[in-house]
Amino acid sequence: MSQGVLYIVSTPIGNLEDITIRALRILKEVDIIAAEDTRHSLKLLNHYGIKKRLISCWSKAQKRASNEILDSLKSGLDVALITDAGTPCISDPGFYIVSETIKSGIKVVPIPGCSALISALSVSGIETHEFTFIGFLPNRQSERKKKLEELSHEKRPILFYEAPHRLMETLQDIKTTFGDRHIVVAKEMTKIHEEFMRGKVSDVIEYLNTQKIAGEYVIISEGKTDNGIEMGDLVNEAIDLIKEGMSRKEASKIISRRYGIKAKDIYDLTIQRIR
Repeated sequence: MSQGVLYIVSTPIGNLEDITIRALRILKEVDIIAAEDTRHSLKLLNHYGIKKRLISCWSKAQKRASNEILDSLKSGLDVALITDAGTPCISDPGFYIVSETIKSGIKVVPIPGCSALISALSVSGIETHEFTFIGFLPNRQSERKKKLEELSHEKRPILFYEAPHRLMETLQDIKTTFGDRHIVVAKEMTKIHEEFMRGKVSDVIEYLNTQKIAGEYVIISEGKTDNGIEMGDLVNEAIDLIKEGMSRKEASKIISRRYGIKAKDIYDLTIQRIR
């Protein structure tokens, strides 16, 4: 008996019209659809009149679902893997299922389509021959700041996904760690309330303070640039952090990591400016 095929099918990130003809054909032809959230995916499937057996494969159910999917594939059934939006396995469930399918020697076929990070990059206005994609930053602020500090010297544009309830905290952490860089924040792409906010981090934060925070967000930060900043400018940045309530020692360390200058030099110069 021949084995089935696992299709990795990209679905719309918002607007249901953003699906390829091939993706629709595959979803209609397969025997089973494995979905991150079957209730969410039914909106898409019902819209196009697709009725198939569904398997739930949300993040915590992947191992259980993979056994059922592998058994189906080995019996000759074709399976389509989809997530709530965009491309499976890209900051979405699917990796474990794909990995186990490959280990079993079963064919895996990509059906390309929407991806929030590529859509945001295409309209960012930021040079993107190279970029660094992080996905979601850690939930805990201490871990989030540590990750941002690791990225503070990255010269390529950096992309993040963020949930609405953490957006403002994350933007403030980006400003504190990266400095007041140029960023683009994309909201609810392809949906009714689609919006793109461009400017320095402080400008975007100020604007968002007047808006309702809801929906899906993509953040794109410019990478670090060697722009010949004077030591006096770095001291001013440190002083600004101190005025915001940060200790002199902590502010000096942040500027040190941000620009590769000795923390002690920054610390000593801030003492000369404010005592």
